[in-house]
Amino acid sequence: MSAASTVSTTYLELSQEGGGAHKFYEVTVDGQAVTVRYGRIGAAGQTQTTTFPTAAKARTAAAKKVGEKVRKGYAPAIAGQRAPRPVTRRQVSSAPSTARAAAPVLWRFATGSSAFGIHVDDEHCWIGNQAGDVYTLDHDGAVLARFGLPDGVKCLVADDFWVYAGCDDGSVYDLSSKLPFAAYDIAADVDIFWLDIHEGILNVSDREGRLTVIDHEDEHQWARRSRGEHAWMVRADDRAVYHGHHRGVTAYAPDGGGELWHASTRGGVLFGWQEDDAVYAGTTHRVVQRLAKATGAIEATYACDGTVYSCATSPGGQYVFAGDAASSVYCFDRDGTRLWKLGTGSGSALSMQYRDQRLYLVTTDGQLVCVDAGERAIAAAQQGTVPVARDVKLAAAMPTYTPATAPAAVTTLAHAPAGTIVLECVQEDGRLRVHAVSEGYDASWNVQFPRAIRQPGARYAVDALHPAAGGFYRVRGTIRRLL
Repeated sequence: MSAASTVSTTYLELSQEGGGAHKFYEVTVDGQAVTVRYGRIGAAGQTQTTTFPTAAKARTAAAKKVGEKVRKGYAPAIAGQRAPRPVTRRQVSSAPSTARAAAPVLWRFATGSSAFGIHVDDEHCWIGNQAGDVYTLDHDGAVLARFGLPDGVKCLVADDFWVYAGCDDGSVYDLSSKLPFAAYDIAADVDIFWLDIHEGILNVSDREGRLTVIDHEDEHQWARRSRGEHAWMVRADDRAVYHGHHRGVTAYAPDGGGELWHASTRGGVLFGWQEDDAVYAGTTHRVVQRLAKATGAIEATYACDGTVYSCATSPGGQYVFAGDAASSVYCFDRDGTRLWKLGTGSGSALSMQYRDQRLYLVTTDGQLVCVDAGERAIAAAQQGTVPVARDVKLAAAMPTYTPATAPAAVTTLAHAPAGTIVLECVQEDGRLRVHAVSEGYDASWNVQFPRAIRQPGARYAVDALHPAAGGFYRVRGTIRRLL
């Protein structure tokens, strides 16, 4: 019998009416190897391969997996016949600013597609757009790198050193090294609106008003249906997960999802921000409201002249910034007094972040805009004097880094480089786990590691491991596979 004759594939789909599940599950048996591929119908999905001692045990394991899915409502189907379910694109408009003066824009970078994702840290500015492009720039506007993700970027979030992009394909990509990896795979029936990550725990808000929480091993922990739909806001810390939707903000306990409090806001929530003791909700009724994290009490209201698309604060909430649907940006003091309103000239700000007296905006026309928010520059702008904004250009030879979706995408070395940490992938209770084998690390802790490149028995060298509060390690730097 030829080797090809030992390969068999079972393809199943589960598609529910009314916006429910719309996903596939495929099991392929090739001798002693069982490969499972799963995800949203129409997407490439995630892949896991497990090797068994004998071909008979592989077939038995595959049959068990298929049986479990059939009992859950999956049925045999033909791949490609059922169309992908469309994802929700945030429908936003942008009118010319009604501000009397222009903002002091230092530089702007056009990406070519509407942009929601922004993150600014000590070294870099990040922007992600609806075309799936993520760019990193320095604070002076020089383009440093480009990532090409499979679908539109819903948002960019940071968790300590790590930067993640939530995409319309249902995956959350780790962008912390040169090659992006799918770190989390969100259930196919979840239409992502926003996400946040805290200590490796992923919190997802969606169109139906649900909050879904997933741990560092990409395993579902808990979910709650909030009091409202269209949940654009989710922020998390050690105390709670703060979930904003069209009926206000609800806080849930992080270790099980019990409701801590609910606060009605003035209008549906379109964006959220957090500081140590407060969360900020930008709403459809032209305000940003500050809510106490401990109780949900509304402590201050910041009144704008249009629907608020985004908001941010300076450290400690000393200043509160907002962007409206009419391409204007605002600044308020902590108590709610409006200090200024200026026009961006670059579309409405869909997300924003303040850092070191600069306000960074990503806009409806796909630009990353850097505004000088220092007192002297703002005062000059109010009198009509602004700098000439520099238009940043993308280098023609800029390489594009795309996600690693298979072990072959990872560099292979014969020996671990000096100073690196060795990890090993093992099979435990039917799942592939990764543990540290180098001295000085707890071998019982799991390592958060890209699922697409896990192979049982394989060893890897990484630049650094960092412990997380939940009792696991996170990889930092380049991943290499060892021969």
